[in-house]
Amino acid sequence: MHPSQMFMPEVKNLYNGILADRASSINLKIQILKNLQTYLQEEDTRMQYADRDWKKLSKQEDLKEMGDISSGMSSSIMQLYLKQVLEAFFHTQSSVRHFALNVIALTLNQGLIHPVQCVPYLIAMGTDPEGSMRIKSDQQLVEIDKKYTGFIHMKAVAGMKMSYNLQQAIESSRRNIIRGFRQEETTSALCAHLFSMIRGNRQHRRAFLISLLNLFDDMNMLLFVADNLACFPYQSQEEPLFIMHHIDITLSVSGSNLLQTFKELLLKEPRRKEKKIKVLKQMSDGEDEEEKIHCDSPRSNEEGNNENEDVVRRPKKAKKPVPESESSESDLEDLDLEDVEKVMRLLPDNPTGLLDFANSVQGILLLLVLKQHLKNQYGFSDGKIQKYSPTESAKVYDKAVNRKNTVVFHPRQTIDFISNNMFRATLSNDVKRRIVRQYLDFKVLMEHLDPDEEDEEGEASASANIRNKAISALLGGSGPMSGPSPRNQAGPETDDDYSDGDEKTPGSSRRSRRAVDSMNEIVESMDVIALCCPKYKDRPQIARVIQKTSNGYSIHWMAGSYSGPWADAKKRDGRKQVPWVDTIKESDIIYKKIALTSNHKLSNKVVQTLRSLYAAREGGAS
Repeated sequence: MHPSQMFMPEVKNLYNGILADRASSINLKIQILKNLQTYLQEEDTRMQYADRDWKKLSKQEDLKEMGDISSGMSSSIMQLYLKQVLEAFFHTQSSVRHFALNVIALTLNQGLIHPVQCVPYLIAMGTDPEGSMRIKSDQQLVEIDKKYTGFIHMKAVAGMKMSYNLQQAIESSRRNIIRGFRQEETTSALCAHLFSMIRGNRQHRRAFLISLLNLFDDMNMLLFVADNLACFPYQSQEEPLFIMHHIDITLSVSGSNLLQTFKELLLKEPRRKEKKIKVLKQMSDGEDEEEKIHCDSPRSNEEGNNENEDVVRRPKKAKKPVPESESSESDLEDLDLEDVEKVMRLLPDNPTGLLDFANSVQGILLLLVLKQHLKNQYGFSDGKIQKYSPTESAKVYDKAVNRKNTVVFHPRQTIDFISNNMFRATLSNDVKRRIVRQYLDFKVLMEHLDPDEEDEEGEASASANIRNKAISALLGGSGPMSGPSPRNQAGPETDDDYSDGDEKTPGSSRRSRRAVDSMNEIVESMDVIALCCPKYKDRPQIARVIQKTSNGYSIHWMAGSYSGPWADAKKRDGRKQVPWVDTIKESDIIYKKIALTSNHKLSNKVVQTLRSLYAAREGGAS
């Protein structure tokens, strides 16, 4: 009866204080929301009567002389309490959320506030467990979208974040892992209605999906966003293909950076004292086991005693181009030599970097699971995914998709990671070993991520086979600690070229034959070559030939990595960036006439051969 009282500082502070305080009485919160709801309902009734009366008096009254004071008052009142009413959406009690939604719905229907500020909150309410509230909030979003095109898209990502906050509030008492789908007759994404509103506009849809993929840097929202992306109601082939295409891009860029970060964490030399203690502990396992362990341990003229000196030096008899384990860099560069124990000996004392890597890699792993899920659910082949281009006409991929409802999205490794609170885990040996296994399997995956365009059919399928095994190991298909590692799975090259009794050294087999064939080639201008210049420690060293000189060749260095693209390198000359030109001897060349892929990357065959050649060079040098 006296709405002007709501402008009083005492009433304003009392109302906002109770609504904002999480510890305040639920009944008081509901009473305040009821008061606001009653006021808005009476105001709505009064306006209907006024509208009816106006039709009778419209010809006699002058609009300029009339002042619509009451409607201005209700708008001002709602502006005072709007923020606290919206925040009441995130209450654990559904009754509080119910009355808050009623107040906002009445406010929007009367046009008392600008609707854009309510959009993310309404998106969040669309994920409420109670169906009646979902329907009401979705209706409000549809009305807003009709009147203000683009508002929903503008606030979509903010709405996703608030949806996660709402689920956090609802699940806070139960301490369950927050998931982003609803299991009823079929599995549906919590934010399915939001996606269905955006998907009609191709530009808005793509921007929204890319924004969601970028949220994978936020550890807290990982699983919630992935669940939604896995369960969105996709209708055309273009939608899941677009997501998988950008997952591949993210894997290529972020994955390479992660691997490089992990390598920089490792010590340059393995721990000798720790290794010695391990050897002493395992002496009781028998002479054969002891001999095997000592063969892997680094040589030292200063440490160790005479009793085991002969055992330590036995590897000298094997004249193979395998670098000793003291050369940690070549160990890390060579797939055939890498194993968990060798990397474990290179781990630093400070565990912070390892935990950071373990946390960061979860986003990459979850993207992998998501890609595999979409691939299986919609029946896409690797070839179809690779051929997809987002720049092609929309009509090319406008075919309807067939969804297999039997495929369940269950990222077990991420769920275990969150359940066990691995964010702040104590780094025991078991946890360290698991992180190292993840690193090694992830490294294999990155090296086989892109299929070779030049590969023969047999070798291409072998590369895909290794890639799939690496994915399986990373995603915990047979448990993270069981089953053979994809690093040790032999490709087709090894079956014919190795005998049972021979050690599989990296310089053997077809790789060495390819290297020999390469070195018989004549180097010409503009050829891409691989080098091993003693003055540089980078691996691999790739350059483009400019011309032949009297002492060797003039070259233009290139910048890149084993798994990344290559481009001409530049160096700083004063304030300018100039091409990095150098001269090299012919003896520095280890591989001639490298053919880069269409993505300007090294093919898998070349990567494997270069690793072998560098390992052989460094093994001979040591």
